[in-house]
Amino acid sequence: MIQVIYGKRGSGKSKKMVSLANEQVKTAKGHVVFIDDDSRAIHELDREIRFIDADEYALTDYRSIYGFLCGIIATNYDVTTIFVDGLLNGIDKKSDRSEKIFEKLQAFSDMHKIDLYLAMHDEGELAVSELEKYKVLS
Repeated sequence: MIQVIYGKRGSGKSKKMVSLANEQVKTAKGHVVFIDDDSRAIHELDREIRFIDADEYALTDYRSIYGFLCGIIATNYDVTTIFVDGLLNGIDKKSDRSEKIFEKLQAFSDMHKIDLYLAMHDEGELAVSELEKYKVLS
């Protein structure tokens, strides 16, 4: 399952992600991972949640983010939920590849039985027309 928290900058997406992660860890049958492009949320997350500061890695495009997610699963088969906050900021969402990344993420989610929560900024028209089926909050 993929769910997207989508909205303008400053609309509370990160706060919603932290809240959802803290709720999920209480009932998760496996590990919960929270990936962010900075470490501001680390003190707000339950200590059972694995926090990864992606700023330490060179995640500059969809391909590198997808590979990073695959690496997380390859090293820990018990991950059941991944939250991705801030990583998609600044990446060209209007490219042809942007539509394919959601297809790949959906296949990744289905294959590994992982719930993915993605926070995205509203930066105008997106080429990803199927984004609406994943939308949680705007």
